[in-house]
Amino acid sequence: MKRLGRDAAELTALADHLAAHGLVLEMLAGPLAGIYDPTGHGRLLFAFFAAMAETERENIRESTLEGLDTAARKGKHGGRPPVITNNDMLHTVLRRRTGGETVEQIQPDLIIPTGKRKGQNPSLSSVYRALAEHEKRAAYPEAVTAAHTDFAALQAAGGLPGQGSAKESASLSGPARRP
Repeated sequence: MKRLGRDAAELTALADHLAAHGLVLEMLAGPLAGIYDPTGHGRLLFAFFAAMAETERENIRESTLEGLDTAARKGKHGGRPPVITNNDMLHTVLRRRTGGETVEQIQPDLIIPTGKRKGQNPSLSSVYRALAEHEKRAAYPEAVTAAHTDFAALQAAGGLPGQGSAKESASLSGPARRP
């Protein structure tokens, strides 16, 4: 079914294409083995497959969204961890940029201190991303301070997502796939 099409529109278009070219669908194995003509009784088979594909796709979408929601409630978000995490590396980039160097000239001299890529250079996009985050923090310092204060208050009150019991966490967990 997954090889035939991904949704109802694609499956009905496949049936129309087969009918237009005088082709038939032959199932070689399984409970529906046989030859199906998309213009005759085979049209019902294509409609069934279309409904099943749409249902399966919707179930996958719902479980993915549920898993992402559960992960967000626990405070876990997807994506790579930031490469430029220490202030020393960011300070070096800012100081050299002030001196007139470009990011392309600075990037080869930076070395990732920890993690999977330890000892390698960060990518240009990582350096640009760190600069953009720094500019955002510098532009709205009161928002950063307010967020830290709110977070500390939530932490003290025990109202952070994912701080329930282990049994509750296990019952709320679901697949954390990305769409």
